[in-house]
Amino acid sequence: MSDPGLDELAAELSDFAAPEKKGGRPPREERIIAGFEEIQRFFEKHGRVPQHGEERDIFERLYAVRLDRLRALADCRALLTPLDHQGLLAGASSVAATEEAIDVDELAAELAGAAGAEDITVLRHVRTSTEKRAAEEIAQRQPCEDFETFKPLFDCVQREIKEGIRETHAVHKLDELKLTEIQQGEFFIVEGQLAYIAEVGDDIRTKYERRDSRLRVIYDNGTESDVLQRSFQRALYRDEAARLVINPSAGPLFSDEVSEDDQESGTIYVLRSKSDLPIVASNRDVLHKIGVTGRSNIAARFANAKNEATFLLADVEVVATYDLYNINRVKLENLIHRVFDPARLDIDIKDRFGKPVVPREWFLVPLFVVDEAVERIKDGSITQYIYDPDSARLVVAGRRSEKSH
Repeated sequence: MSDPGLDELAAELSDFAAPEKKGGRPPREERIIAGFEEIQRFFEKHGRVPQHGEERDIFERLYAVRLDRLRALADCRALLTPLDHQGLLAGASSVAATEEAIDVDELAAELAGAAGAEDITVLRHVRTSTEKRAAEEIAQRQPCEDFETFKPLFDCVQREIKEGIRETHAVHKLDELKLTEIQQGEFFIVEGQLAYIAEVGDDIRTKYERRDSRLRVIYDNGTESDVLQRSFQRALYRDEAARLVINPSAGPLFSDEVSEDDQESGTIYVLRSKSDLPIVASNRDVLHKIGVTGRSNIAARFANAKNEATFLLADVEVVATYDLYNINRVKLENLIHRVFDPARLDIDIKDRFGKPVVPREWFLVPLFVVDEAVERIKDGSITQYIYDPDSARLVVAGRRSEKSH
């Protein structure tokens, strides 16, 4: 009678056995098949073919190049077609026509590392504990029920990254940036997704007496996770392509005293429209155009307002101005518009020539909130705030108003 303990051990060790050889195939073909199987596993995990792009994970970019080359080579297609139950080879190759042809030997050499060592002591087709933890963390994500609250933030950050208003830095250089803890309001790019730290909970102690905290992380695909800060940090460091999105910094824009070295850079202006449009007339006290101009003569800037669709084809009155010194006007204006984006007026009108125009600088915001925003620009805290139309106040970005609960 066999020993049950030995039987269990044998069953467990069978998972680590080297895969059987595939019926006398040459080593070159086995390496090509192994490389293709990695692409298939990627497809099964993510539900899409690997894609190119600097924002993609380094392994995904490698798989994308590999798939392009497999598609481009007739010998490889003939070898892999019987195994291609997902139709991966049917897509068009993005390899440029001007590239030199790569024969099967060159491809096999490139894929050699993908097949792993031939030594039977090397574990293959067995997930490491790190990979298992990563899979578990992804599985713990759930739909974000109030994602519409956060979507304007994601749209704005993506636009600011594209326009150069925000920069991204490799997570592996965080020590150089002296960022030791994850903060509420920060954005990261991890596993190819934009992630927003909506909430940071109170400090807790782990069973090993280490400090930790619970994070609410919102992702740009409409999901969220409730993870420990240390777990999220591990996910960042596992992803070699992970990036920290740097907040736009307004810097010290104002001071009570202007020194001789300061140079006036422009003015924040707040305007009220005299338009007779029903939506304007019914909201005149809270509807304001907010922008930044470099002109010292504000009145001259808006003298022709009634002929410009961006001014709602009506005269305007200046209700507030704030002088700026030593500041990038474009970045500041973009920053202000990001803060008030949830209250942006959604209207389109036709200009003098009948062409439709969508004014982008009109916001349904009380003047006292604009005053507060300017104060937060002064102390540099404005980057952490966004306007909440439900409560008519500035709130920490991502924090829901009481009415939304």
